[in-house]
Amino acid sequence: MPEPAIIFPADPLNPRRPDPHFAWEARTLRELGGEPYLVDHDALLAGDAAEAVRRVPRDRGPLWYRGWMITSAGYADLARALADRGANLLTSAAGYASAHELPGWYDVFEGATPVSSWIPLSPTTGGPWPGPGPEQLADAVARLGGHGPAIVKDYVKSRKHEWDEACYVPELSDPAAVGRVVARFVELQGEFLAGGVVLRRYEEFARAGDCGPADGPGDGPGSSAGTVEAATGADAGPGAGAGGNGERAVEARVWWLDGEPVLVGPHPDAPGQTSDPDLTGVRPLVRALGCRFVTTDLASRSDGSGWRVVEVGDGQVSDLPRGIDASGLLTSLLAA
Repeated sequence: MPEPAIIFPADPLNPRRPDPHFAWEARTLRELGGEPYLVDHDALLAGDAAEAVRRVPRDRGPLWYRGWMITSAGYADLARALADRGANLLTSAAGYASAHELPGWYDVFEGATPVSSWIPLSPTTGGPWPGPGPEQLADAVARLGGHGPAIVKDYVKSRKHEWDEACYVPELSDPAAVGRVVARFVELQGEFLAGGVVLRRYEEFARAGDCGPADGPGDGPGSSAGTVEAATGADAGPGAGAGGNGERAVEARVWWLDGEPVLVGPHPDAPGQTSDPDLTGVRPLVRALGCRFVTTDLASRSDGSGWRVVEVGDGQVSDLPRGIDASGLLTSLLAA
């Protein structure tokens, strides 16, 4: 069997080159002896997966994807189109959904991550996503214990940069406040809302000095950035910090391949931040999830009680912080 290759999004303005955001990864891959191939991300978003993979050689064999976030349905389309050309993604469509969307990984990580409940939603034909009704919200609140602060997000992303408006609920026992924040979140996410609405218990995390904004595409729903979202960053304060004090949570992103950590670094929103998370309790959970290539975003509890899993994500669409040495990660993917 041939060595795995990696597919990247093509530059929309020059389809023979990688998208500028991923060009350094593709260049590093070549330096390691690997082969990057290009896919048309815009064609994939437009529903033409066959056109999207036209530049991938036939019968290429095993592939990883490294690129912009795509929906679980879009990833399944990508996998089918590649299979039709004799290529196979090493992360299955089911595996992608399990790691990419909170309902897919939450049961495995329950107890190691903030308590959560969620409400599936379906878009209306040709219209906006309908928000959950009062009874659905009341049930979701009850599953969180009915009181205390919480975070609102969808299955993949939050809107932490609109903290007071569309992310943070100060008190779950205030149904008007819950309804207002959820409605605004759904409105702002619009067509980019992923899966449904999630309510997550707010937890206080240890904080470090402000490390500045993310070096790369924004984190809003209009961005297809692979931060992914799984990559929202620790939902522990407005924007880059908490309480307007310019500090952000101490956070690390860990990259796992076949249950082993292959890269530990900062979250892309704070590329200059350093931390040394304890992975003892996380390793068996990643293995239990059973997905080959995943990321975990970890944050340290402010009371010193240990590290918490803030997000889990599919490693193919999780962003790398600028300046990090990704050669070990890419080498591991080539050898998988």
